[in-house]
Amino acid sequence: MRWWDIDPVLELERAVFPDDAWSRGMFWSELAHARGRGATRGYLVAETDGRLLGYAGLAVSGDLADVQTIAVAREQWGTGLGARLLTDLLRHATAAECAEVMLEVRVDNTRAQRLYLRFGFEPVGFRRGYYQPGNVDALVMRLLLRGAPAPAPDSPPAPSSSGFSPVSGPTGQQGPDTHA
Repeated sequence: MRWWDIDPVLELERAVFPDDAWSRGMFWSELAHARGRGATRGYLVAETDGRLLGYAGLAVSGDLADVQTIAVAREQWGTGLGARLLTDLLRHATAAECAEVMLEVRVDNTRAQRLYLRFGFEPVGFRRGYYQPGNVDALVMRLLLRGAPAPAPDSPPAPSSSGFSPVSGPTGQQGPDTHA
């Protein structure tokens, strides 16, 4: 994700998460941590023909990674884009030698919970009132990476380029283009 992605990301953020959307300042802060030496965050966007279809972010600290966000445009639900974005985040966490990946998901977002369960995440607790202003609880989930099973074989391939590796450009896979 780059600074010029923030406006379309904000538009999608508000459409997908209307009650607890991140602010412009939050995205700028995340991008500040995503660049340069020792970056602790990585964000990618998926787009086709210049139109944003989804985005995802990961924070890494030591051997722990935390999925910051995954959002997919509603018209892309069911296409496998969320799984491809999650796959790319998990590849980055593995490359960073993380032992585990954590995330929070709204307790009422069963669609996302099913995706995470398919990838091997397990519920480990709750954060009461985590999502504000609606005071909605978060389900905390964890995936152990070392010795953990690979994503389900029916998972779609990762996006066409990684938002985290120095290699960029298409890999020959079909689907939306992604970039950091």
